[in-house]
Amino acid sequence: MDAELKIMPSARTIVIGCVDPRVDPGEVLGLEPGEAAVVRNVGGRVTPGLLAELVMLRKVTQAAGGDLAAGWNLVVLQHTDCGITRLDGSPELLSSFFGVAEDQLAAKAIHDPHAAVALDVAALRAEPGLANTTLVSGLVYDVATGLIQTVAEAAPLRN
Repeated sequence: MDAELKIMPSARTIVIGCVDPRVDPGEVLGLEPGEAAVVRNVGGRVTPGLLAELVMLRKVTQAAGGDLAAGWNLVVLQHTDCGITRLDGSPELLSSFFGVAEDQLAAKAIHDPHAAVALDVAALRAEPGLANTTLVSGLVYDVATGLIQTVAEAAPLRN
């Protein structure tokens, strides 16, 4: 633990990633301690709960004298061979996680990380509680090769 680290990430970055231990966002993205806040869940997905958490984080940054707005980056980092793809037999878990009916799960692109990143970046863009000027990007990490593919280039949430 470094007592010099601050509550606000020095690179003004929040990474949304998966809990899979093969995909440590700090290591994958070459981040130093304190550069980014990392929010992890199953699949690294943008869910209703995660959107609420990001709105709360914006309030935290405002209370700390900043704002999760201009100059801030949201990075969606998903990966290949994700464990979420093994939950086909548990549609009730997935529908609860995503906040949708079971018959709407196909629209969540659970088996295609590239399509899932695009959907999740779109969900961030649609969240009114996040600042228009916050940059968002979307990446897919290949666990077999260690390569990162950009699905969504960094761009403001909204014009």
